Amino acid sequence: MHPVTRSSARLGLRELAIADVEALLAIYGSPAATEHLSFEPRNREQVEQVVARSVTAATAMPRTEYALAVVETETAELIGSGRLALDPHQQHGATMGFALRPDVWGRGYGAETVRLLLDFGFNDLQLHRIWGARSPLNTASAKTMSAVGMVEEGTIREHVLKAGKWRDSVVHAILDREFYTCS
Repeated sequence: MHPVTRSSARLGLRELAIADVEALLAIYGSPAATEHLSFEPRNREQVEQVVARSVTAATAMPRTEYALAVVETETAELIGSGRLALDPHQQHGATMGFALRPDVWGRGYGAETVRLLLDFGFNDLQLHRIWGARSPLNTASAKTMSAVGMVEEGTIREHVLKAGKWRDSVVHAILDREFYTCS
């Protein structure tokens, strides 16, 4: 499925483009934005590689990864990224992740982004289960996933190696029938 577009009152999802490198660097290069993510802040070259891989993956057949730009509908400005990746170990399942620029935190954009990703996954991709993992210290992400109906399922111990230390991940998931019930 290409190109992907999805929108709500304030936000839109669209395919990443090479022109998005600078805007994505403001997120992926930010120590604050990446504090709870699974990777250290990235430099320009690394972000260029991420965007190039995403642009290539968008046209793969079959497509298994959807790395998307999160944009404000009013300004068309990229303020975040969202991702769905089909899970090869689970039929009709995918993992989900998102990151927003720190200056837009606290506006409800996280929940709106996750709702758009879930809507795309369940309605367009016909998925059965979507799950995401967060840092145990990321209480904002826990609130966001709970607000959209995702259920905390448990902890993956020492799941992520970051800054030379192993970190647990807390898993949240939602099933298609739960999404349709709460949306």
